[in-house]
Amino acid sequence: MREAESFKEQGNAYYAKKDYNEAYNYYTKAIDMCPKNASYYGNRAATLMMLGRFREALGDAQQSVRLDDSFVRGHLREGKCHLSLGNAMAACRCFQKALEVDHRNTQAQQEFKNATAVLEYEKIAEMDFEKRDYRKVVFCMDRALEFAPACHRFKILKAECLALLGRYPEAQSVASDILRMDSTNADALYVRGLCLYYEDCIEKAVQFFVQALRMAPDHEKACLACRNAKALKAKKEDGNKAFKDGNYKLAYELYTEALGIDPNNIKTNAKLYCNRGTVNAKLRKLDDAIEDCTNAVKLDDTYIKAYLRRAQCYMDTEQYEEAVRDYEKVYQTEKTKEHKQLLKNAQLELKKSKRKDYYKILGVDKNASEDEIKKAYRKRALMHHPDRHSGASAEVQKEEEKKFKEVGEAFTILSDPKKKTRYDSGQDLDEEGMNMGDFDANNIFKAFFGGPGGFSFEASGPGNFFFQFG
Repeated sequence: MREAESFKEQGNAYYAKKDYNEAYNYYTKAIDMCPKNASYYGNRAATLMMLGRFREALGDAQQSVRLDDSFVRGHLREGKCHLSLGNAMAACRCFQKALEVDHRNTQAQQEFKNATAVLEYEKIAEMDFEKRDYRKVVFCMDRALEFAPACHRFKILKAECLALLGRYPEAQSVASDILRMDSTNADALYVRGLCLYYEDCIEKAVQFFVQALRMAPDHEKACLACRNAKALKAKKEDGNKAFKDGNYKLAYELYTEALGIDPNNIKTNAKLYCNRGTVNAKLRKLDDAIEDCTNAVKLDDTYIKAYLRRAQCYMDTEQYEEAVRDYEKVYQTEKTKEHKQLLKNAQLELKKSKRKDYYKILGVDKNASEDEIKKAYRKRALMHHPDRHSGASAEVQKEEEKKFKEVGEAFTILSDPKKKTRYDSGQDLDEEGMNMGDFDANNIFKAFFGGPGGFSFEASGPGNFFFQFG
């Protein structure tokens, strides 16, 4: 016993110096010399706790109270180990036992409160997980881990919720830390796979899920995630093949089925929405394509391909302001020459859309020939000439006069190759020195029809008119 006490004293000296490894060695020697001494086990338990080896420390603390049921520090250390490992219920029992021996022990009172708090955090986290309030679960687990730093269960739950919140690097870090200590931890393998799955690395994710199931064949979450991952991968690949084969209807159906597999997989679903948007664009269902691309960027606001696809659909439906907004977003993210040109084109079309559409006024296509433009002018000019509507109300006369003037403007621009080129390219016509408010539509009309003098519309029957030159 004297030799054992000597080893204990040396262990105490090293413990005071924070040389816990040497302290452990000397306490072990003391135990070997005198294995029935509760305080030696208690001291070694304290040392193991300082080394973060709580499971081994728990064994020593339990042995110390088996040898001496009135050993208060033994009960405290056993409770502290249970709490550190996340077993708050067992910790409460240990602290209560310490209080039975010494009801005034302030440390036991405080530790009992800590253990009770951890139990409450667990309860709240369980309810919040069911409600899918993952942020609150992370908060509760962070608070619980302050008292239970070695609890893998709390860390795994936190990591799983981080993954479900899209905070993949943080989730991976937690899972990887656990796997470094225990490479066979099925829960950590599952979370690691979950992060890869949600980052659209489905093939690698499946490998982790399979590995988790090897360690724990009844792991329900890993089983479900593995099944979803395989189904999602297969449907997406089948959809891609149908698209490449030009079978757009089948591709649409397959992408739709894939979207129904797992609503939590944000990145993969964003790609599926964009793919389906591309299919809708091919089918000329442009509004549906825009909606799909919008859903894609709601899920992943960094998804450049979805912005580009939506912008093109906006261009095709002449929604130029929306197209400019999307191309600006793309160019801010990736400043390439191609994206800059797309933005410039959209800005030009937007600028052109704000002017009068002379093609629309004449009712001709933008590729109309010179003859088609002349025929269209003839028809529209006669339709809206003020003389034709001389018997109408003042309001109708004013509207028809306005239209007649616009038809003249349109013909003046589109019948002149130089002006037409400038108009088509989006350049300002005022730079040509032409003020569209100064010309006389009647002069253009007379010049076009080649009349030597005036002309008039005369009735040839109810609702019918013809015109003649004077």
